[in-house]
Amino acid sequence: MSKVKVAVSQYDISFFGQWSEFEDKLTQWVNQAAQQGAKLLVFPEYGSMELASLFGEEVYKDLSKQLHSMQSVYAEYHALYSQLAKQFDVMILASTFPVLQDDGSFRNRANLFGIDGLIDYQDKLIMTRFENEQWLIKAGNEIKVIDTDLGRLAINICYDSEFPLIARQQVAAGADMILVPSCTDTEAGFHRVRIGCQARALENQCYVLQSPTFGQALWSEAVDVNTGRASIYTPVDYGFPDNGILAEGELDTAQWLYADLDIAEISRVRAQGQVFNYRDWPLQTSLNGPN
Repeated sequence: MSKVKVAVSQYDISFFGQWSEFEDKLTQWVNQAAQQGAKLLVFPEYGSMELASLFGEEVYKDLSKQLHSMQSVYAEYHALYSQLAKQFDVMILASTFPVLQDDGSFRNRANLFGIDGLIDYQDKLIMTRFENEQWLIKAGNEIKVIDTDLGRLAINICYDSEFPLIARQQVAAGADMILVPSCTDTEAGFHRVRIGCQARALENQCYVLQSPTFGQALWSEAVDVNTGRASIYTPVDYGFPDNGILAEGELDTAQWLYADLDIAEISRVRAQGQVFNYRDWPLQTSLNGPN
C-alpha cells in the first residue's frame, strides 16, 4: 500500500475510577480517528500510566508499586487494543506499557496491533536517567523492523530517536516510516526528541511520526507533567515541506493530528532528490579521521 492516512495522538493523561472509563476513552479516540479515514493510529510513550489511577493513591504515588499493580490489567489492555483494531479496521501502535519480565525486571514496550491481533512489539533500547536511576526500568536489546500491510515500520521509543544508528539499521532493513511514541515533561525534553526525529527523517529520507503525552496529571508520580506536540516529519527536499514538518499539533489541546502519506515518495526522493542523504550515509565511514 503506497498511500496511507495516519493519525498521531497528542494524548492527555486521565484519572479513572474504574476500567470501563478507560475503555470508553480509548474507544472514543480510536473511533474518532477511524471516522476520519485513518488507517494507522499512533499513541504515545507511557500513556498507559493513567491506569495506575485505578489502584488508589498508595499505588499511584509509588513508582515501584504502580509498575507491579499495572500487570494485573495488562492482559485486558492488550485485548482492548486488539479488539479496537479489528472493530475499526485499523492498525494501532498502543501507548507503551511497562511489562514485567521473568527475571523480575520491566521493559518499556510498544505493541503494534492489527485486525488479527498483535503484529509485533519493540522494547525501548536506551533508557533515560529517570528510568535507570529512579524507576528501574531496564533496556531491551533487539532492534526490530516490523512487516505490516502498510509496509515495513520501525519504532523508536522517545529517547531512542536521539541515537542515529538505531534508526539507520531499521531503515537499512527496509523501514520507510519510523513511529516515535514519546513522553517528556519539559519543552527542552520535547525539543530533544523533536530534533532527533527531524534528524532521522533528514538523514534517512523517511517519514517520522512523533506522538507525545500531553497536559498535567499532578496525581501521578510518573507522568505528572507532559509537554509536547504531535508532529509528522519528512525529508527536506523536492516535494516535501521546506522545513521538514508536514503537520504539527496545537499547543494547548489533546487531539489527533492527521496526514496523508505516500510511501512511494520516499523511494522517489532517495532516487531523484536534490541530495542523497540516505545513499551517501556510508561515505562517512570511508573518511579519514582526525590525527
